[in-house]
Amino acid sequence: MIPRLLIATKNAGKREEMAAILVRLGVAAEVVTDVDWPDVEETGETLEENALLKARAAVEATGLPSLADDTGLEVEALGGAPGVHTARFAGPHATFDDNIDRLLRELDGVADRRARFRTVVALAFPDGDYVTAEGSIEGRIAEERRGDTGFGYDPVFEVGGRTFAEMSSEEKNLLSHRARALEALGRALGL
Repeated sequence: MIPRLLIATKNAGKREEMAAILVRLGVAAEVVTDVDWPDVEETGETLEENALLKARAAVEATGLPSLADDTGLEVEALGGAPGVHTARFAGPHATFDDNIDRLLRELDGVADRRARFRTVVALAFPDGDYVTAEGSIEGRIAEERRGDTGFGYDPVFEVGGRTFAEMSSEEKNLLSHRARALEALGRALGL
């Protein structure tokens, strides 16, 4: 177990989700949230590169073991897009709603709505060592927004007939791509 761990994201929804999963898995004794670090431009060409960029910047700024992730939504009918550009699908300053609006426009009239969420987590340590792990979940893109929980694409990403936004956070945290990546990280750490 890591005594103190920084979750290197400024997205409050993602931070809460990751903290709840880490506590359940026993990865960290204390999740640190009251420190700051510089924003990191996600210039990597892969999810792993972006996760490592963020984790390394946070550990360098704080001196704490730092955990970051990058998540991609891969839609079959869009050739795997938006992928590494998921957070900026509708442009560099897009909101969650802007991204969903563009996704629904791109899939208007498309029958094949299969999609996958894929997350890579990176845990960087002050000594320069790091560990990465990946998790994914298959689903589909709903025709319209449904539900009022979660964040990001949760209102349109459907698994088993319900969107993530129609699930409680506890339900989502048991099966999500992020949960699977953190579980894989726990295994990689021997926990």
